[in-house]
Amino acid sequence: MSVKKLSLAAIAALLAAMAVPGTALAGPAEDIAAKSLELDMVWVAVATVLVFFMQAGFMFLEIGFSRMKNAGTGVAKIFVNFAIVTIAWWAIGYGIAGFGTGTVADYIGTDGYFFHFDQDILGTAVTADTTMLMLYGLAFCAVSLAVVWGTTLERIKFAAYVIYAVVFGALIYPVIAHSVWGGGLLSDVGGKPVMDFAGSSVVHLTGATAGLAALILLGARKGKYGPDGSPRAIPGHSMPLVGLGVIILWIGWFGFNGGSTFATEGSFFGEVMLNTQLAAAAGVIGASLVIYLKTKALDVGMAGNGAIAGLVGITAGCGFVEYWAAPIIGLLAGILVVYGVLAIEKRLDDPIGALSAHGLAGIWGTLAVGIFASPRLVVEGAGSGVWYSIFGDQSFSSTIGQLGVQALAVVFTFVVVLVLSLITFKVIKSTTGLRVSDAEEEAGLDISSHGMYGYPEAFIPQPEYPAGNYTPSMAGTPVAPLDKPASDQA
Repeated sequence: MSVKKLSLAAIAALLAAMAVPGTALAGPAEDIAAKSLELDMVWVAVATVLVFFMQAGFMFLEIGFSRMKNAGTGVAKIFVNFAIVTIAWWAIGYGIAGFGTGTVADYIGTDGYFFHFDQDILGTAVTADTTMLMLYGLAFCAVSLAVVWGTTLERIKFAAYVIYAVVFGALIYPVIAHSVWGGGLLSDVGGKPVMDFAGSSVVHLTGATAGLAALILLGARKGKYGPDGSPRAIPGHSMPLVGLGVIILWIGWFGFNGGSTFATEGSFFGEVMLNTQLAAAAGVIGASLVIYLKTKALDVGMAGNGAIAGLVGITAGCGFVEYWAAPIIGLLAGILVVYGVLAIEKRLDDPIGALSAHGLAGIWGTLAVGIFASPRLVVEGAGSGVWYSIFGDQSFSSTIGQLGVQALAVVFTFVVVLVLSLITFKVIKSTTGLRVSDAEEEAGLDISSHGMYGYPEAFIPQPEYPAGNYTPSMAGTPVAPLDKPASDQA
């Protein structure tokens, strides 16, 4: 990346020194370095909270796209998945995702299991910055897992969430994270590293591919396809909740991308965050224009998915591209997500468009680095984007080679995650079962899986106010209980 000037931590240390009488202008270099690290970790802590808050965004997004009878289960899913993936990451996942030694390090990390339990018993302290980075990595793993379930709304057994969360947090996501960020196979491909700044492929393509594996074995919701195989619309019950979910995700993404700088030096995180915002805005515009031209109406869900696609698309390149490239990447991601949703819906029942917004946009974002990566910002050993060989002075062989490496990352991620996820979901399907019964699906997962409606007043009849017969004049007037059974009123 670009060489930064004096860090904010160093500036703060100098100002503090000048403000305190009798204090030297600058303390020892070690003190400045320590304060710089402290400031960096404060920023990572803030970013971690923002990324954790994205769980609320996923929850509202999925609830909004669900029918009322399945609204409550989204809350339970987020709670349980967040809890399980935390323990799985702490115990095994962080160790696999991290660095390692020996030939095994090409595939998995060799240190950090049960978060440095080996060091604890030997009395060697684990540094606080390592702890903070471990927690930040957990937030990423939890986001990737949340992406998985968008394809499975309204018909998957709750036990499947529990079992798959363990495998995903302990093995599937960590293997992919290690391959790119932990010194694994994709960190050096013919001398060039894969560049994925914050996870277009590592996080989002991984989650979407796992969702595809679940969907292949799960099948569509009842009534989604007509006798001729044509898709039918099953509208979600609350576009305001969808909008709230998208906004929360949008805000959380500043921690997701900006926090991946891991430093405050030179305020580079500001550049990353601006790229993030530009791409998200362009994604909304691209998706809105396309869906309006196709339907003569502005579909709110498509506009929201345009924002998410723009965010996913820029995630890989947010720290590698110049400002002018970010809206191009976001605009094309927004256009792609509309066509992707419409095409995929013909064969696969993906209620929130996760395969497009996270999968296709994740692929595009990873490849976009190989097209637009700036010579000023690429990591050591990497080539810039092919744009700079066409319109600049960069070697075409180097730029096309980097694009090839980015494409290899897409293929590797898709194949590994799909195979491991298909195996896991197949085992679940053969043992505990993957899909609820027809009766349970018809009743809704809220009552059949959790014994409680997300919106009880919408399903439980109130005898005092018979449905369809209430008028203002009846206020305060007792009404005889209904003769019809509750099942007929729901």
